Amino acid sequence: MHVGMFLEFPRPADSTYREAFDASFALVDEAEKLGVESVWLAEYHFNPGRVLSSPILIGTAIASRTENIRVGLAVQCLPLGHPVRLAEEAATLDQLSNGRLEYGVGRGTFPNVHEGFNTPFSESRGRFEEGLEIIKRAWTEESFTFEGEYYQCHDLCVEPKPRQEPHPPIRVGITSAESFPITGRMGYPILINPSRVFTLDQLAHHIGEYRRAWREAGHDGEPEVGLRVPIYVAETEEKAYSDPREGAIFMAQRLGQRVVSYAEYGATTGDWRAEGERVLDMDYDDWLRDKVAYGTPDSVALKLRQLKEDLGLTHMIYEVDLGNHLPFEMQLNSLRLFNKEVLPQLA
Repeated sequence: MHVGMFLEFPRPADSTYREAFDASFALVDEAEKLGVESVWLAEYHFNPGRVLSSPILIGTAIASRTENIRVGLAVQCLPLGHPVRLAEEAATLDQLSNGRLEYGVGRGTFPNVHEGFNTPFSESRGRFEEGLEIIKRAWTEESFTFEGEYYQCHDLCVEPKPRQEPHPPIRVGITSAESFPITGRMGYPILINPSRVFTLDQLAHHIGEYRRAWREAGHDGEPEVGLRVPIYVAETEEKAYSDPREGAIFMAQRLGQRVVSYAEYGATTGDWRAEGERVLDMDYDDWLRDKVAYGTPDSVALKLRQLKEDLGLTHMIYEVDLGNHLPFEMQLNSLRLFNKEVLPQLA
């Protein structure tokens, strides 16, 4: 199982932009020293408290200061940019990193982000599917023409091509139930972010739907399943319970309120009011049981081994600061304990 680290590049209220970048880059530097396989970056817009609006630029900076760690996007929101430009930028990062790019893509979760870029949320599925096809063709064909509902490209030769052949690994981010069979039919590996909709013990059914759709579509090989899970590792169960409590409660309240706010928005799928209220009704102990892996090295390893077995995971991405409230030294200590004492138990 491939195991990587997920970062949000948070900016605490009392810090500067420079301090926010420096703190997250310091975690990346430590991850490189520890031999972490990959670091994964989201894409955030109009979201106070995070400075991760340009994951391609930050990924390029990470590539320039490291030698071994792979740079993952989890995910690049394809409907927010023109796919030809996205293909050029990602291929450039793959070249500059000497072939270390992992290309996670998605259509985006929240309507306000799409509307901020004047791309209607109702068009996000179609724009995502067309955009992904264009990116793959731009990477693998000398020149190509594409005629779609949203994008038209005529005899384009896109340079540079990626370093990896035929292209960087592509994974599709999933946050909703209906995306599992859709992505299975498309034949792409998946990265699951369960925070909005799912508890960890609900995922097996949906992953089964993904695998069933994969097989029915006749794709070769075995489908790959990745999971993003928040972790916190401490020397005692008491510290593992108390240290991340404030951040987890803050995150759950912020997420639940945001989801509920889109309950009447017509272009969404699923019952956003019920999903948001379910998150808001969870107390901290519910969150510990159903959403995260917090504890001592042995207890965290036990929970992650069980998830690996139950879900058939091929990738796991661990989030080091859910809610963005942990002091830097606590994040660093958890990162070190995870890689030195938990990770060997997952082999």
